[in-house]
Amino acid sequence: MAEQLQSISALDGRILNTYPVTTDAEIHQQMAAARLAVKTWAAYTVAERVKILSKLQVVILANVDNITDTLVNVTGKVKTEALLGEIYPVLELLRYYQKHASSILAPCQVSTSPLAFPNASAQYERRPYGVVAIISPWNFPLQLTLNPLITALVCGNAAVIKVSELSIPVGELIVDLLRQLQLPAGLIQHTIGEAAAGQALIDCRPDLVFATGGVAAGRAIMARAAQHPIPVILELGGKDAMLVFADANLARACKAALYGAFSNSGQVCVSVERLYVQQSCFDEFLNMLLDGLANLTVGHGEHGDLGALTSLEQFAVIQDHYQDALDKGAKVSGPLQLNGRYLQPVILWDVTHDMRIMREETFGALLPVMLFDDEQQAIDFANNSDYGLNASVWSQDITKAERVARQLQVGNWAVNDVIKNIGHPGLPFGGVKNSGFGRYHGAEGLRSFTYTVAGLTSRSQLNDEPNWFPYSDLRYQQMRGFVDFMFGSGNLWQRIQRNLTELQAFRGYASTNFRQHWRNFLIFLTNKR
Repeated sequence: MAEQLQSISALDGRILNTYPVTTDAEIHQQMAAARLAVKTWAAYTVAERVKILSKLQVVILANVDNITDTLVNVTGKVKTEALLGEIYPVLELLRYYQKHASSILAPCQVSTSPLAFPNASAQYERRPYGVVAIISPWNFPLQLTLNPLITALVCGNAAVIKVSELSIPVGELIVDLLRQLQLPAGLIQHTIGEAAAGQALIDCRPDLVFATGGVAAGRAIMARAAQHPIPVILELGGKDAMLVFADANLARACKAALYGAFSNSGQVCVSVERLYVQQSCFDEFLNMLLDGLANLTVGHGEHGDLGALTSLEQFAVIQDHYQDALDKGAKVSGPLQLNGRYLQPVILWDVTHDMRIMREETFGALLPVMLFDDEQQAIDFANNSDYGLNASVWSQDITKAERVARQLQVGNWAVNDVIKNIGHPGLPFGGVKNSGFGRYHGAEGLRSFTYTVAGLTSRSQLNDEPNWFPYSDLRYQQMRGFVDFMFGSGNLWQRIQRNLTELQAFRGYASTNFRQHWRNFLIFLTNKR
């Protein structure tokens, strides 16, 4: 393992900084410090934690230009993409937690049967896991580190972050931003390194691993975590489909397709990587796409829609997909051109599902377009994928569009919009199939960073319960009658009449608050009918 890593600018390849790789011994120290800090942090109420973390909003806004510049240099994004794709979603999530975190994580009372659980109350509460390891990718290093980090902290966890080796300055920036809050010392740790550092981090046995990345990385993380075992949440990218019906607003759909495919130069886990267009409008729509493509600008000048590639290694995948499609008969809008680190976007058509570009995640500025005949074929085409992260359906017939969307094998969908749905802080986000499992964002995502503890409190003064020892044939008959009384056929009085003898086993319940128990019991049974 290298002792140092250089951070390279995605704009021009210059060296931004050199960082020492975190050693295994240091990772153990980080884990110990986080475990010590979380004892203090977990004792805070949710409202107290949210109040402290809410100050991050002020810190971010005060440093927004510096954050943007760092993201542009490290990732190659254009400034507007950095602002809207990285910074804005963090601010939205902070606001969502300010409004809803306390109620989402509040203890919950559960009703009990007055006969099965007399004079008892039941509840469950959510507790933080402890220390969460957050392994984040290079395409959105701020958002995809900070959002799960904030979520973990709101729930009362400590965190150790390991950003991609391509994004180390962003990890350093995140630590600097959070240092301005009143957090317990050691609550947030920053591990620097490549895959080996991630393996060492998991081997230090955090209590939860949250990872975003490719399928191969996800499998490796899952296998490593299983050795301990440690629960994992994985978001592993996609091959997202966009379905355009002939009755769609084609002008809007065209602009959305270009944005969905080429935003961040296609380096988005929910990029439009498969575009299906209904046959009756295919030629018209393709011409609209080609006209729109000609108006896109690449670069970091005053005007710029597409930035640089963050990782030049990814260009090899893009090149392979492009050439494979060309070899198998696809038509293209132009040659594949990489000028320095800037890739010219390309549209492909006459594509088929036996081409790699329609089956494997490209993660680059290529947009394959394929026609479909009818609604069922569109659904079949979209579901013909090993991935299932996000999808969009385009039609002015909202009923039809939502009907189609609900049949897609994805974790998320949008009608007449693209990508933006994943930024809604109240909507759980995650995938199915090879796109991973688990959720973050929304109430479900917040609760994913906690585990549930259930409790039952009995206030009975009885010395015995009907279900306790000793057992006998008589006790079996009594419990059989009880089961029939609770769940058998007939109305309440019929069940009482045929099981009256057996229910004598519960006569001890009449000795304390009999009338109230019986009233509650009747209400309970009436509700079950």
